[in-house]
Amino acid sequence: MKFFYINFFISILFFSTNLLSSIENKIVLKVENQIITNFEIKNKILTLLVLAGEEINQNNINKLKKDVLNTLIDTKIKKIEVSKYKIKKDTVKIESYISSIYTDIPSLKKKLSKNNLNYKLLFEDLAIQFMWQELIYDIYSKRINSIDYTSMNNEMTKYIKNASKVEEFKISEIEIPINNNEELEKKISNIEKEIKGLDFDQIILKYNNQNLNFSSSDLGWISSASLDPQINQIISQVKVGNLTKPIKRQDSIIILKLTDKRFSKKQNIDTAKLKKSFINKKKNEQFNLYSRSHLSKLKNNSLIEYK
Repeated sequence: MKFFYINFFISILFFSTNLLSSIENKIVLKVENQIITNFEIKNKILTLLVLAGEEINQNNINKLKKDVLNTLIDTKIKKIEVSKYKIKKDTVKIESYISSIYTDIPSLKKKLSKNNLNYKLLFEDLAIQFMWQELIYDIYSKRINSIDYTSMNNEMTKYIKNASKVEEFKISEIEIPINNNEELEKKISNIEKEIKGLDFDQIILKYNNQNLNFSSSDLGWISSASLDPQINQIISQVKVGNLTKPIKRQDSIIILKLTDKRFSKKQNIDTAKLKKSFINKKKNEQFNLYSRSHLSKLKNNSLIEYK
């Protein structure tokens, strides 16, 4: 099913009656053989608000409806795909994965329980995300590990050359993929509203809770001369500890945090360590690319019915 059909269904749902006020557990959408109910939408929205520490009111609920429904559609599609490939549900690995996101699981469970929310539902959500990652690695492992070393070495050479430059930035990044048919300015405006008042870790937590397709990484120390001119201009105006506004890239929107900055003289660089860092970065980029592409193809060909 094409994206404009999906968006059409979402628009109908978004402007319909208040889903959270309904006690009846009605089927809202059907994604192939999977259903999405009022209860799932309500539970997901409330979980997001509780974990983000935001007030549960109609305004905040309305802000999340569209994104939550999109997220649930993606999750159902991922669930079908991991089942098709018979990806093993390894509870130990999944619990370890969840612990990497939420360091204090007992407190998490207590917080959810206090608000009449079930940790098991969050666990199942994150289990699907973990198994999806396993699936992407299984299918695209050769491509993910296939690195253009010529290009990478050129980047490393440039990095080493510019490492002697005076100003360096320590940067963390959040990358949010975009679809070609999305209204870009509206998307950026929505992201600005969503992250207003949140710090970097809170944004990651928020997007993890929404199971959105995004990536976050610590880019480490980067010399100003090795940055893209647009990024360099933006980050040089940001105070340490602050975030940039959402920045449009070729096929994504990024948010950067300036963790620290320094003025340094020429330094000795551990090239082996630097190469390992570059390889991991390239693999992460490849993984995110194939994950987005695979999901997009599945979504375009999925039968999604509004009930």
